[in-house]
Amino acid sequence: MEKRKLQWGILGYAGIAKRSVIPGIQGSEWNEVAAVASRSLDKAKAAAESHGIAKAYGSYEELLADDSIDAVYIPLPNHLHKEWTIRAAEAGKHILCEKPIALNASEAEEMKDACEKAGVQLLEAFMYRCHPRYDMIRNVIQSGEIGQLRGIRGAFTFNNAKDMSNVRYRKDWGGGSIYDVGCYPINAARLLLGKEPEAVTVQAIFSAEHDDVDMMASGLLEFEGGVSLTFDCGMWAAFRNPLEVLGTDGIIEVPSAFITGQPGSANFFVQANGARREVEVPHVNAYTEQADQMYRAVTGEAKLPYGADDAILNMKVIDACLRSARERARVQL
Repeated sequence: MEKRKLQWGILGYAGIAKRSVIPGIQGSEWNEVAAVASRSLDKAKAAAESHGIAKAYGSYEELLADDSIDAVYIPLPNHLHKEWTIRAAEAGKHILCEKPIALNASEAEEMKDACEKAGVQLLEAFMYRCHPRYDMIRNVIQSGEIGQLRGIRGAFTFNNAKDMSNVRYRKDWGGGSIYDVGCYPINAARLLLGKEPEAVTVQAIFSAEHDDVDMMASGLLEFEGGVSLTFDCGMWAAFRNPLEVLGTDGIIEVPSAFITGQPGSANFFVQANGARREVEVPHVNAYTEQADQMYRAVTGEAKLPYGADDAILNMKVIDACLRSARERARVQL
């Protein structure tokens, strides 16, 4: 395509779109939010006015019919990801779909097939891995500074349990902490280790007052060579999102592993050889970087670092975690 800004449409004015993704795309040199759609035209018009977006649509179908839109962002509840990804692909739109990409690996495979058939890009919106610091963390690991890897520990928790109308507490909509935040340490471990787990074991708190979704979960992912990820995630616990990479000779500590808002918040620490140093990370907007990855893929400048195959593999792990938690059993992949 010609050298011009990628024109984006937003399918649904969810909180993550309002707070982070729309401003992130608007901060890009090569991306532009051209339209927003909601099931309520009034809501779409209010969103467009708030963000300075040119077009507002009262249905997702109308936005997909707009030939001037190149790509769409889908922040809809999890159970709608497959339907609207496939419909967007059939309309010829490239797709950034919020995590987790689907309700299960089978759905993710259907989404991949539809996008390949339509010749469009599909990217799962794990914005944290678009930030340059994860390349920096991998470089420290590969340098041997912390020795041989022995394990990874990660967590992502917050407390929103009183919001009883929240979509996260609808079981049939893909609610629960593993889907919502547990997917982050799972994804990060796969990214840093560059391989897939062999087995998972998860224990969870299922809450009857929250439609029996997992409100808190603790898990173990077993990788080859005896290396493991231990993680916990929750929507009924104090906020935190750290990651720790343990080696034979040192430790990498990431205090805010998945959220990078303020300058300095992406910095991490390396403890090795009797000293502890802070690694300063460039302050960039991960959501802008995410949009730029899509731009480069659409224009042919570079392939997506993480494509649909990675999303399918991540869903296979999530599927196994949910099964383990329900059955209270170790599940082999």
